Amino acid sequence: MIITLKKDAKQEETEKLLRSLENKGLSVNMIQGDTFNVFGLVGDTSKLDERLIKAHPFVENVQRIAAPYKLANRMFHPQDTIIDVNGIHIGGKEPIVVIGGPCSVESEEMIERIAYKVKEAGACMLRGGAYKPRTSPYAFQGMGTQGILAMEKAGKKTGLPIVSELMSADKLDEFIEHVDVIQIGARNMQNFDLLKAVGKTKKPILLKRGLANTIEEWIMAAEYILSEGNPNVIFCERGIRTFEPYTRNTLDLSVIPIIKEKTHLPIIIDPSHATGDWKLVESASLAAIAAGADGLIIEVHDDPENAMSDGVQSLLPEKFDALVEKGRKIAKVMGRSI
Repeated sequence: MIITLKKDAKQEETEKLLRSLENKGLSVNMIQGDTFNVFGLVGDTSKLDERLIKAHPFVENVQRIAAPYKLANRMFHPQDTIIDVNGIHIGGKEPIVVIGGPCSVESEEMIERIAYKVKEAGACMLRGGAYKPRTSPYAFQGMGTQGILAMEKAGKKTGLPIVSELMSADKLDEFIEHVDVIQIGARNMQNFDLLKAVGKTKKPILLKRGLANTIEEWIMAAEYILSEGNPNVIFCERGIRTFEPYTRNTLDLSVIPIIKEKTHLPIIIDPSHATGDWKLVESASLAAIAAGADGLIIEVHDDPENAMSDGVQSLLPEKFDALVEKGRKIAKVMGRSI
């Protein structure tokens, strides 16, 4: 439920209404605007009579919200949320962010070498996996803590904030200390204990869509994080599983305008996991920019044939460079920049 107050509402009247709502077990979020102030109510509002609330002379309007998500709902928060990552802004009309790096950190020297190459091409953040969820238990599982520390070192040398995937809450302290953006992978999108744990931090969270999840389920996963007090959620579409065998997954670009209509949170696209083929990454990336994405996260490797994971979908640094240059042209048409 949303309660819109008149701008000239007296503070004592506002506080009295606020207390009465909280006494009914509701969580109240205050949103201040130029013309109106708004109460966003989270909780069971079924027993509230909106007519009685609207009877207050300082109440402009009362509206029930049908969607199960409240904090992520644009009706509660009409302004775009801008996520700040070490001075890099994601969302709204801010420049489109490009995140580049290998699927897996393979050595300290390798991640540093690639970090410099993606920065030269125009990336503003470095991605890399230190803990790798793999379908096969015999596949490379990542370097663990050593990989995180290698990424941190490369990030400090290049000035790039780092993005890496957290798989379990027992490693959260390590990520809070060393990682700038915590990624929740597709397989953990509905790991609710993990979502609650990262929700208790203030770290920016990159929330990937699950392999077969609906948009509403995805938004509800973000709601778990928001409800614990962390407002810094970034959606990441990485393709969903369909019957189509020509690509690794099916990239759903329709989610970009839907997420922007339904929520106030930014959304970036992962064309590497969506397509699973480096030859398709550029086209998917440019289409995502044209569709209004706030960023791209792309796998880059300088020796993809010998990569320890996902080499087939990784761009060579020179192809990544060319993609960014083309992306700048599309972004300009969209009234943005990279």
